[in-house]
Amino acid sequence: MAATVKDAEGAEAQVTLDDQQKINKFARHNAKLQDIKDELKTKQKELENLQDAEEELLMLDGEDEGIPYQIGELFVNTTTEEASELIEKAKGTVQEDISQLETHAESHKTVLSDLKVQLYAKFGNNINLEAEED
Repeated sequence: MAATVKDAEGAEAQVTLDDQQKINKFARHNAKLQDIKDELKTKQKELENLQDAEEELLMLDGEDEGIPYQIGELFVNTTTEEASELIEKAKGTVQEDISQLETHAESHKTVLSDLKVQLYAKFGNNINLEAEED
């Protein structure tokens, strides 16, 4: 049995199983997109931290005393050159992760856009698919 929704003019629109599945799909993709956005913020902050560490290493120019570098939960002493290489490698990995996350975000945005068009066409102002501002 399909539920009915009244619009502003009093006309009724049937909420079919297909419509409900589209709404559920929209909700799933929207939740995934929000998770990706949160992860992107984390990765961008990590990239900023790596860039800051790289700048700090440049200021140590020529000093080869043991530079502590964190690997997991362990700190190891490295030379300035080794630390610089490790930071460059980490930056490359983080940049790849950011690129992949942005690609995933775009695919979710495309699906959400298509679903918005379909759902707004059927339900008009009776459905709100816009994200709430924090």
